[in-house]
Amino acid sequence: MIAYRLSPLELRSIIEQAFLPLRCTCNIAADNSMTVQILDPQGDQGELLVTGISLDRLNTSRDISELVAELRYDLAHTQHSALRANARR
Repeated sequence: MIAYRLSPLELRSIIEQAFLPLRCTCNIAADNSMTVQILDPQGDQGELLVTGISLDRLNTSRDISELVAELRYDLAHTQHSALRANARR
């Protein structure tokens, strides 16, 4: 099997588009790690910041899909926690 690795630009584009209409920004550091920030364009609700994602773990489309699923789960959990905290006020 031939290993094929996406360019950082292609990888960023795939992940950022996966979260539309939310605003997702991916930054790739020199140490081959990525930071993903997801914001609701209508306000501060739905904010998630994940740092230190190793690009070495993103070798296949399945790996990228699993990362997106993990980020969506984390975002949903963050939103749910924020809604519960606001309801208590």
